[in-house]
Amino acid sequence: MLSRCLLLLALTATALSAAELIRPKVIVVATFEIGADTGDKPGEFQYWVEREKLTGTLTVPGLDHPVRFNDQGVYGVVSGTTVRCGLQIMALGLDPRFDLSQTYWLVNGIAGVSPHVATEGSAAWAKHVIDGDIAYEIDTGEAPKDWPYGIMALGNKTPLTPPVIPDWAPKPMAWTLNLALVDWAFNLTKDVELYDDAAAKAHRALYVGFPAALAPPKVFIGDSFASCRYWHGARMQQWADNWTKLYTKGEGICAMSNMEDHGIANALTRLAALKKVDFQRVLFLRTGSNFSMPPAGQTAAESMVAEYAGMVPSLEAAYRVGSPVVHALVKDWAKYSVKTPE
Repeated sequence: MLSRCLLLLALTATALSAAELIRPKVIVVATFEIGADTGDKPGEFQYWVEREKLTGTLTVPGLDHPVRFNDQGVYGVVSGTTVRCGLQIMALGLDPRFDLSQTYWLVNGIAGVSPHVATEGSAAWAKHVIDGDIAYEIDTGEAPKDWPYGIMALGNKTPLTPPVIPDWAPKPMAWTLNLALVDWAFNLTKDVELYDDAAAKAHRALYVGFPAALAPPKVFIGDSFASCRYWHGARMQQWADNWTKLYTKGEGICAMSNMEDHGIANALTRLAALKKVDFQRVLFLRTGSNFSMPPAGQTAAESMVAEYAGMVPSLEAAYRVGSPVVHALVKDWAKYSVKTPE
């Protein structure tokens, strides 16, 4: 299959040598869709397809889902989850039909929100993306009693002390985005009216003792903690909080947990090194569909598999907060194609 994809790319490059390259202004990256792209139960992609009129389709070798686009230069991609997302973004970035050197990327999806910082239906612009996968791990039940959890960074002897990261360990473990661009996106959207509903209100009311969880949804700046494992619970949230601080030198705030952002950030970084994309034009926006830990009176096991009370608000927030940024970039493309917003 891979060799066939490479052959198709080579043939395409030859055929298009004299043709105009495809130059998206903005690529919106969603991680999953449910069923069809329009007209049924929505996943992350559907509102973008329907509301931005992404009626054009394009097959890209290596991608499971067709790329969709409109006549304004807005493209939409479904990346898939876990390690698959990075591979698919690499396939898109290496397709010779595209010139992505000026393209802005909006990675846009739902997440588990920490009740320490916000509630379901909230939207967080990330300044940092943290990789939560590369680690030593033992079962927490077998860990020494003074360990908060059974996970520690490579090079560590205990999770209680800062590690000395060995030279051979994979890097980076955190990506810092274009802070001026993130601030611009936040200031543009901080007053966006977010959708709220009875199910989300009833669920967040259970989080007594968590003022941020009890408050209405908001747009804020908070970081993305990504791991291919779907983790859940207070102890795991403590680990994510600690690792966010560890790998951002104390600057980061763990807000949203997900299974894709580190893979996508890794792929875009590698494409940037190949001069295929500009990593200074990348944004990550995550919205809370569920909490990352249970309320009092419910076990982590029960909470982890419960229906997402914030699913509809999170999908609405992803589009409502992300779309003004897309529209602003397209509207002032003559300026933003040359220089990123500040």
